[in-house]
This record gives sequence, structure tokens and C-alpha cells, in this order.
Amino acid sequence: MMKKRKAKKAPVILLIVAAICLIASTVGSASAALTYHSEHYSAEVVLNSIGVTLVENGKGVSYRDYIKDDTWHEATGVLLENMLEEGEELQLGKAYKEEISVTNSGEIDSYVRVILTKSWRKPDGQKDPALSPELIDLHLLPSEDWVIDEDASTPERTILYYTKILPIGASTPVLSDTLTIDPAIGSKVIETVTTDKDGYKTITYTYEYDGYKFNIDAEVHAVQTHNVVDAIKSAWGVDVKVVSDDGMISLQ
Repeated sequence: MMKKRKAKKAPVILLIVAAICLIASTVGSASAALTYHSEHYSAEVVLNSIGVTLVENGKGVSYRDYIKDDTWHEATGVLLENMLEEGEELQLGKAYKEEISVTNSGEIDSYVRVILTKSWRKPDGQKDPALSPELIDLHLLPSEDWVIDEDASTPERTILYYTKILPIGASTPVLSDTLTIDPAIGSKVIETVTTDKDGYKTITYTYEYDGYKFNIDAEVHAVQTHNVVDAIKSAWGVDVKVVSDDGMISLQ
């Protein structure tokens, strides 16, 4: 008879960050960051069975799978790395393919959620809350499988829950299809007037967003299916209800 071992307590959180530099219609990529958090979590998860992978345009970008003895099989990639063709310049208003989904790369069925965060960064890397994240349009697809937590979401942050159990090795439907930088960004200019010693005036126009970066962060969280209502409440702080025999959940 197989002996049951006491499950360790920790969640799986996958975080990938992409920064695109918008300077004179050129694009550059920054490295993604993969982090793991275990604070404020008490639901039981069998670590040697759980794992999750963030998928972009059909390819795994980053993954984190538990092996044993607090050892993780993990890799970090770069989101939006292949958004542009070689030599192509970023075009405002153009919809670039950006299909994001999640794969269960562990050994147990799981529930997953994704947190998307959009922001603008100054040339020195500091976040600028005065610039609208809504100009970064990651187009989310209408879906019964992915549900947005409207109460917890803002123009900067969107939290989506996959309402079905994600079986071992399976992938969710894509939650987004395109990424577009609103062309309205091109109309935001700063006018500077200078006068020389002879009284001649020089007017300089500078794009308000020139030298800025736009950031898209995608976090993937996973919990086990056992005792799901309590597990999700403990891990994510939200109330859910199981609404069907196949394990579909809804937000309360």
C-alpha cells in the first residue's frame, strides 16, 4: 500500500516580464524575470507534482516545475521577443500577434489564473503612473473559459481565472490574440520655445512618450484541484464556487 506523505505548503507562481523600448519607432527587448513566492499561503499542494508553463504564440516562454527536495526545473525566456521581423520597426496602430495561454507542465491537474499588468517606464526605468496603460492594448478574447475578476482589475492590471480544471499536459485556450500600441501616442507632444540673443524663436516638439518603455507583466498561478474552494481562498484570497460535476468554477 502506498503511504501518504504530508504535503508541503507553497504555491506555484510564474512571472515573466517584457519591456519594449519605444524610441523613434524602434523596438528592443529586456530579459524576463522568473520569481517564486510562498508567503501568505496555507493550502496544501503536493510540490513534487505541480508545474506550470506560460505559452506565447504556441511556444513555451517560461516554466517552473517541481522536481524534488525543493528543486525546480525552470527556465526564463523573453516575452514579445519575436514580435517584429528582423529589421522591422514598430508601427503604431498595428496589431501584432500575441496569443497567451497556459500549459499544465506538472503531474497533477490544476486550476490556474493569470495576472496581466501594463505600465509605462521612464528612460531611467521608473514607473510613470501619469501615462495611460490603456494605450497598451493587449486584446483579450471574449471567452466562457477565461473570466475577468472585474472587482480586482484596473486599467493597469487584469486578473483572469481559467474556470475549468487544467489536466496534466493540457493547455488553456488563448486569452489574447493581438498587441497594439494606440496611435494616439503620436499626438502627445510637448512644445518648447526658446529665444536666442537676437530675438529669434525656436520651437521644438518632443513626443511625450519618447524614450519610454512599455511593460507587460504576465504572472501564472496554479493550485491543486483537491478541496479547491478552500485552496483558492487561501492561495489567492478569492471566493469561488464549483458549479458543475466536471469541476468548473465561478467567482463569487
